[in-house]
Amino acid sequence: MDGTTGAGDKHRTAEAPRTSRTGPRHRSAKAQQVSTATAQRLPVREGEDLWTSAELSEVSDRLQAEMRELTAEIATAESQIAERINDAAEGAGDDQADAGAKTFEREQAMALTYNARDLLAQNERAVVRIDQGTYGVCESCGQAIGKARLQAFPRATLCVRCKQREERR
Repeated sequence: MDGTTGAGDKHRTAEAPRTSRTGPRHRSAKAQQVSTATAQRLPVREGEDLWTSAELSEVSDRLQAEMRELTAEIATAESQIAERINDAAEGAGDDQADAGAKTFEREQAMALTYNARDLLAQNERAVVRIDQGTYGVCESCGQAIGKARLQAFPRATLCVRCKQREERR
């Protein structure tokens, strides 16, 4: 099925997206299998084939796996940060260089944890967009992001042109 949504639109979609109340953390194994109807209604760029349920399931599975890894990474980092805070309290007699090194390590671990939390949020958002049928729509211009871009970078929310424009600013 190939329908266009308007003369100015450059993406194809089979039907309007439907919303789902299923969140990324509450999906059963059966719900993780993406239906063909869901896959085919996602937008693609001109010249690209429509999404298949296997392709979309692969992207969704990859996002879910990254979410599990990031969740474990965050938990480990948070326990290490707590240990470093306790070590800092015990090392009250350290010289300035030791105290500075400990502070630097703690701040670096916190920055990495914040980054992991941001990536986790991006992945969760991508899974929600798949569920809602809005995955693949550029949040800036509303055009299709492109299937190849999403397969390479499944968290993408902007098409290449809008991302380039954003990076120039």
